[in-house]
Amino acid sequence: MAMIWAIADTEFRILRRNRWLIIATALLASFALALTLAGATTSGALGVDLLTVSVASMTTLAVYLVPLVALLMSFEAIAGEAERGSLALVLTYPVSRGALLAGKFTAHLAGLAIAVTVGFGLAGVLAFALGGAGAESFMALGRLIAGSILLGASFLAFGYVISSLSRSVASAAGGAGFVWLILVVLYDLVLLALVVWDNGGVFSREFFPWVLAANPADALRLFSVTSSADQALATGMGVAAAALPKGAGLLSLLLWPLAGLALARFVFGRKIP
Repeated sequence: MAMIWAIADTEFRILRRNRWLIIATALLASFALALTLAGATTSGALGVDLLTVSVASMTTLAVYLVPLVALLMSFEAIAGEAERGSLALVLTYPVSRGALLAGKFTAHLAGLAIAVTVGFGLAGVLAFALGGAGAESFMALGRLIAGSILLGASFLAFGYVISSLSRSVASAAGGAGFVWLILVVLYDLVLLALVVWDNGGVFSREFFPWVLAANPADALRLFSVTSSADQALATGMGVAAAALPKGAGLLSLLLWPLAGLALARFVFGRKIP
């Protein structure tokens, strides 16, 4: 355990030195604050408070930006050290590959959690200052922050898998971009096409909610709307969430990081520095 914390401390220092922590926090905060200000013009029309509208908008923001930030943090974790020649040196020390991976994951997850909490938390403070936030909407914001951190954990693990499989940093970057494009963009487009083609048939009624929950990005949407009817109204995900067992979105968000880390450990264990 001491070795894991030592590696995590070193990796976190690297995050700060490379300004990744500042960049990620500023990126999330700027978009979240902009969405909150934009939502001030529409919250009255929907009959809900400002923070509820803001959380609905920030959920979409989190689905796109949090996986991207997580992949940018992790795609170089193994491939970069192997390319620089430092991985072979590190593995000569009495540290297991599992401990090395766990230390990197701990540091990257801590950095991501800080960026998400500060970025989205500032939006909550702004909504409160503008007089448009209630206790229920603050709970929804807390669910969004927690779900976004879990979503980021999934894509951190995916980044380690890609990094372990890649022969160079350039190929790891390309793989990370491909995974983001498939899971965050194309996945939903394919589902939309299937729903339109099915036209209310068996796929739309029976399979669509489960396929939606199988994607960690969409699982965040499902998790965030289950907090209140207002969130379901604002996001339009209420029907899909109602067709699934309670907690399906949260279960998906919890299982994907574990599965991703297990796969990353397996692939990293077979990598020759």
